[in-house]
Amino acid sequence: MNILCIGGSDPSSGAGIQSDIRAASALGVNCFTVITAITAQNSSEFSYAEPVSKKSVGAQLDSIFSDFDIDVITIGMVYDSKTIQKIYSKLKDKKIPIVLDPVIKSTTGGNLLKKSALDSLKKLVSISYVITPNVLEAEVLSGVKIRKSADLKKAAKSLGALGTKSVIITGHRFIKNTMSDFVYKNGKYYSISGKKIPGKTHGSGCNFAIALAYCISKKQAMRDSVIFAKQFAYDAIKFSQKLGRGVKMTRPAGDKIKSELGDAIKKFASLDGISQLVPECQTNFVFAKEHAKSSGDVVGVLGRIVKAGNQVIMAGDLEYGASKHVAAAVLAMQKKFPQTRAALNLKFDENLIRKFIKAKCKISAYDRMAEPQTTKLKENSSINWGVNNAIKNSAFPPDVIYHKGDFRKEPMILVFGKNPNQVVSKIAKILGA
Repeated sequence: MNILCIGGSDPSSGAGIQSDIRAASALGVNCFTVITAITAQNSSEFSYAEPVSKKSVGAQLDSIFSDFDIDVITIGMVYDSKTIQKIYSKLKDKKIPIVLDPVIKSTTGGNLLKKSALDSLKKLVSISYVITPNVLEAEVLSGVKIRKSADLKKAAKSLGALGTKSVIITGHRFIKNTMSDFVYKNGKYYSISGKKIPGKTHGSGCNFAIALAYCISKKQAMRDSVIFAKQFAYDAIKFSQKLGRGVKMTRPAGDKIKSELGDAIKKFASLDGISQLVPECQTNFVFAKEHAKSSGDVVGVLGRIVKAGNQVIMAGDLEYGASKHVAAAVLAMQKKFPQTRAALNLKFDENLIRKFIKAKCKISAYDRMAEPQTTKLKENSSINWGVNNAIKNSAFPPDVIYHKGDFRKEPMILVFGKNPNQVVSKIAKILGA
């Protein structure tokens, strides 16, 4: 997935483009950037802002669109009218969803938008899929003073009239001890509430916008997207760090399951001779949540891990529900051995089995030719049947389960572990890595 972030540079990395890159990285997506302004700020104060020339902004945009396919765009600090007009002219005909975070003031008090640029900013609202102002920004853009819940509706309706499909007014506090986001879409209104973490932080708005854009590019429902973005921002605030003398800096945590699996896949791909172990049906590598109930609780590679010459590459993003067969194997194992959460499939080879035995791995097997016809005819039931048969008499979770195939069914080895790194370590051991 490719995201384009348009905004100002923050040398403290608390917000702005630097924060966007960190948040995108935590979500495992590629982040391209266009710088609109250079600021001087830290955790205590905002001291300077200088816009990048409109010519430079236009050239940056052209360089991105001429080479890359962009799935979603976020816009943060735009500062002056000339910059906004250039961005508008370059984006108005693009069929790419835009998430506009109309930043006006920084947490440390700096002006991120000139007063003279307010009307121009409304032009960007008109081409945005969704805008994410905080309460203050919503007041400035809509002209509605937000003093009670009913005012949120008035402000959102006013902003919606500017042309955006959806409005999310973030961080209202009309419910005691909670931080809520007010959502307006297609004439419907609702709030999504969560716990409030005491104190100020720098970067939470950027984190929210990036996470929201991530979900929107995956065509998730708006309510689900807001819930995900809110949790992502909450976690970034929860793990914020006091790096300077002022406010804390948010630290995007991302999805730890995806992150851990992604790191393990890189290690797996770097093993010498690993391409020879990829089966004809290719390889998938999965990692399940604790107490997973379905494949929707298991992260896998959407397009599998494929052989490319003497190398292997991950052909697709890491997604929940991306794997059926290897995920089914983990789910079956978890019912008896809950600590087993990761697995990977390899090409069957008698020599590999001997190496696993020599490495003192626990080995189990099942005969696919003995599988009942009723199970064979039921979609995605064969793996579940096979793993259950392989472990029914096991007191301990096997490291490896294999079968020798059946009519038009490729023989296969499954390597299991408590986590993805443990799976890779078992394979590295038999390869002598």
